[in-house]
Amino acid sequence: MVVIVVVASVMVYAWSTGLLGTLLVTPQTGKEAMNIENYAFNSNVNVTLDLRNTGSASITLNSYYVKDSSGNQWSRLTWQTDAGGQHPAAISPNALGIVYVSIGSGASGSGGQCGSSCTPTGTFTQFSTGFSYTIIVVTSRNNQFSFTVTK
Repeated sequence: MVVIVVVASVMVYAWSTGLLGTLLVTPQTGKEAMNIENYAFNSNVNVTLDLRNTGSASITLNSYYVKDSSGNQWSRLTWQTDAGGQHPAAISPNALGIVYVSIGSGASGSGGQCGSSCTPTGTFTQFSTGFSYTIIVVTSRNNQFSFTVTK
């Protein structure tokens, strides 16, 4: 009887201190992590980002925001439905994804503008030389990654 009480006490203590949790196997869901390796401005309304997936899970990008230093921004919330191939379907772990980020409400296509799927806030209309911009990409798991680019 004493042995049962001692074993039960040890198990309660181990559980309460978290020791039991570290001994149990938990499923790995992966971690999203991303770094920018390079960027290039293709025009006054388009920038190409080379993004490396440094996490252990595949990353799918759903939307992005581009902000200038005054707080003006462009947002594109329907990026995942882009049929023009303007973003990768998924970036595998350790893979490089080439991503095109556009602003402007002109026609979509080779000019780089994102058409009616972009929403402006403020007076920011194009990338200007000598200015920095913050680009925030949002994944399908709702993680946000922020990068600063300077034209």
